[in-house]
Amino acid sequence: MMAYFDSNGVQIYFEEHGIGEPVVLVHGFASCAENNWGATKWFTTLGSHYRVIALDCRGHGKSGKPHDSVAYGGETMGEDVIRLMDHLGIKRTLIMGYSMGGRIVTGLLMSHPERLRAAVLGGIGAGSATAPSFSRKPIVDALLAENISGVTDQRAREFRQFAESTGNDLKALAACMGADREGLMAEHIAAKKIRVPVMIVIGTKDVLIPKPTLLRDAIAGSELVMLEGRDHLSAPGDKHYKEAVLEFFKSAPA
Repeated sequence: MMAYFDSNGVQIYFEEHGIGEPVVLVHGFASCAENNWGATKWFTTLGSHYRVIALDCRGHGKSGKPHDSVAYGGETMGEDVIRLMDHLGIKRTLIMGYSMGGRIVTGLLMSHPERLRAAVLGGIGAGSATAPSFSRKPIVDALLAENISGVTDQRAREFRQFAESTGNDLKALAACMGADREGLMAEHIAAKKIRVPVMIVIGTKDVLIPKPTLLRDAIAGSELVMLEGRDHLSAPGDKHYKEAVLEFFKSAPA
C-alpha cells in the first residue's frame, strides 16, 4: 500500500509491506524509503515477518519539501513518525532508522519511549563535550552552491554528489541539514536513561560516524554490531545486518 497523510501541514508519503506486528523504517539523509529499504531488500526481509511501514521524511522522496529550515527544526521530523503511527492507529512499534533516520529514532527514544518496543540505530554514533560531531555548514553551502565544481570540502562534496545522484530538491535538503536542532551528545543521551532495547549497527569502514562506542555506552544495555568491510553507503544492504535485526526484533518484549 502507498499513501499520504497530512503531518501538521506537510504531506508525508508512506508505504506498507507485509503483515504482522508493525516495524517502522526511517531512511537516511538525501535518500528515501525505496532507496534505503526497497533497493536493499529490507522490505522483502522484514515483510516476511512483519507489517513494514516506511515513510519518506519531509524534504525527501515523494513527501512535501519545504525550503524553510524552520520546517525541519527541533524534533519535527520525529513528530512526523509519531503522527504517522497515530494516523495508522499504532500504539507501539519496533523501529529502525539509518543515518539521519537513526538520529530521528534516537530522538524518539528520548521523547516518546512509551511508543517504541525496540529500536535499531544504523549508521550513527554520538559526539561528546570532548569529541563534538562534525559541522553541518559546509554541507549546507555545498547543497546551495550553483554547481559542484566550486565545492572544495571533500565530505560536503560527497553529500552533494549523493544528493544529485538520487534526484533530490537541493534547497529542501539544505534547509533540512541547516535546521536548528541539537546534536547527538553522549552526555545528554545518557542522562535520559533510555530503557527501550537498542541495537546499534555500524560499518567498520564508515568514516562519517563518530566513535560508535560513545553511543553504545550512553544507552545502557545497548548492543553494538560492527559490519566488517562496510562503509556508510554499503552497510544497509549487508546480509549480516539483516540477520542481526531479525534476531533482535524477535527477542523484543511484547
